[in-house]
Amino acid sequence: MKKIPLHWQILLGMLLGVLFGVLGAKMGWKGFIVDWIKPFGTIFINMLKLIAIPLILASLIKGVSDLKDLSSLSAMGGRTIGLYLITTVVAITIGLLVVNIVQPGKLLKEETRKELLANYADKAESKAQAAQEAKARGPLQPLVDLVPDNLFKAMSNNGKMLQVIFFAIFFGIGLILVPEEKSAPVKAFFDGVNEVILKMIDLIMLMAPVGVFALLAALVVESPGWDLFKALLGYSMSVLIGLGILIFLFYPTLVKLIAKRGYKFFFNGIAPAQLLAFSTSSSAATLPVTMERVEEHLGVEEEVASFVLPIGATINMDGTSMYQAIAAVFIAQAFNMELSLSAQLGIILTATLASIGSAAVPGAGMVMLVIVLAQAGIPEAGLALIFAVDRPLDMCRTTANVTGDATVSMIVAKSMGKLGDPQPKEWDEVYHQKK
Repeated sequence: MKKIPLHWQILLGMLLGVLFGVLGAKMGWKGFIVDWIKPFGTIFINMLKLIAIPLILASLIKGVSDLKDLSSLSAMGGRTIGLYLITTVVAITIGLLVVNIVQPGKLLKEETRKELLANYADKAESKAQAAQEAKARGPLQPLVDLVPDNLFKAMSNNGKMLQVIFFAIFFGIGLILVPEEKSAPVKAFFDGVNEVILKMIDLIMLMAPVGVFALLAALVVESPGWDLFKALLGYSMSVLIGLGILIFLFYPTLVKLIAKRGYKFFFNGIAPAQLLAFSTSSSAATLPVTMERVEEHLGVEEEVASFVLPIGATINMDGTSMYQAIAAVFIAQAFNMELSLSAQLGIILTATLASIGSAAVPGAGMVMLVIVLAQAGIPEAGLALIFAVDRPLDMCRTTANVTGDATVSMIVAKSMGKLGDPQPKEWDEVYHQKK
């Protein structure tokens, strides 16, 4: 019997999870699902997060040291950062065009606006407070935060991936500069660690259908009522239209024109990572799977994927940036504020910079949104208007983030002559090892 492909298994798990969640909400099973089903989803996410930092450390050190010289590293780094900034600006611009055409804020009734402001005032205040603390630390604090004072402390927090990436690149540069006979044992060690972690990903992904089932079932029963979703349908549709253009038009067009790979090839390769990103709302948790799919199914050589993708998971937040732009204009429209062209250009700049500082975890973009709102002079209390639908939209924008990372990795690999044919492996290969 032919094995069902992984992305169909995940999709089936998601569908069954939603249906079970709807049934549970109707039957009053919320307590049962939260207590007995959701923990399996949490375990699945925790297992992925568990190997994210070791994977970044081992694969990035290996990738940098394999470049042999600093000029290759400089070329790859410049292209990666440049492409990430370009795709982020394009994403924000698309978002602003969509929200100005649809004008979802005009569709929000006065009584609904007051209800949302009252229901989510506390959450909005907590996010605003967190943003104020971030702003109070000074303009160069992000640069200071990039350099860890303790590697093990940085590795203990998935929100500090940039610090781990800094150390890994620094360590890899050190390996390039020392004589090969000295660096060979160290490189061999990290090569071995990298292979072990990749095998651990194979094992974890055997649990993926069950994990996403549990996550989606819990999400459905814990979601606010349909009336609130319906009231925010215009805003939600604006975000989804923008993300749809990004995922299904902009990215595959870049892949087709620059990387010379077809639409079907691209989505067949990245689909499991997209579905996992949708289920977990975390680029960091999805990173191990994204790396394996990009290397084995999209043909990107390991030294490129191990450099481009970890950086992308921390600074390339195209979906998040688009959402911030749409949310800012939506809130302004809801408060009957007219944003000038200069104010919207300011949103593009601020959202681009804010995306670099967004942690690759669920909900981090909401804190950065406060900074975007403040720059445009939009009331921060307006955050309360979008909390009700933030989680499902967070799932969609994380999917865009991961797709953008894969796109840039293919383009960088093509530009450096390191985009080859895919070498796929079965996820359950661990059960068929020859003795």
